[in-house]
Amino acid sequence: MVEHDALTATREAYDTAARTYAELFGDELRDRPLDRAMLGAFAEHVRANGDGQVADLGCGPGHVTAHLDTLGLSAFGVDVSSAMIEAARHAYPDLRFDIGSMAAPDIADGVLGGVLSRWSVIHTPPRELPGILAEFHRVLAPGGYLLIGFSASEGPAYPTQVFDHAVAPAYRWWPDHLAASLRTAGLAETARMVREPQPADRRQFREVYLLARKG
Repeated sequence: MVEHDALTATREAYDTAARTYAELFGDELRDRPLDRAMLGAFAEHVRANGDGQVADLGCGPGHVTAHLDTLGLSAFGVDVSSAMIEAARHAYPDLRFDIGSMAAPDIADGVLGGVLSRWSVIHTPPRELPGILAEFHRVLAPGGYLLIGFSASEGPAYPTQVFDHAVAPAYRWWPDHLAASLRTAGLAETARMVREPQPADRRQFREVYLLARKG
């Protein structure tokens, strides 16, 4: 199968950066209380809806998958980068990590209680986002939850914007635009969190979480 150039570039870039990425971000949640709060709310909703398995799609070195496990979820990670998966398996040998793509995850229809996509769609070209969201909808059980995190564009006049990500080409999204794309995919927004950039942040972008549910 011939992969799309963007997917190939992302995989190869993260294969190269995996060790550095794990060192830099492996304990990032410690200093991010709002992220922990959204992940905690996501976990509560999943458990209340029947406690199905949760896929962390674009899991990187596995630290957030491991956090979901501490929240009582049956979580596993998937990433297109084999080096990231190797790092995750080494750091968290008791958890499951699979090599795979968000564009075609090897997951049966309607089996997941939750999907986490935390800053993993940022490398998806805008024209390919509807297909990714359709896959999220496909693998979720009825009533299942999606938590998606991304960086916001500068305003509603900019549905998407390219930015200078250090690893691979990346995109920012206007929250209302992405929420509308979720609705089109059959995923209804139930909550959102917007974090304003702090003075010490390298990128002065708003960070957004959208929580959505499959009908």
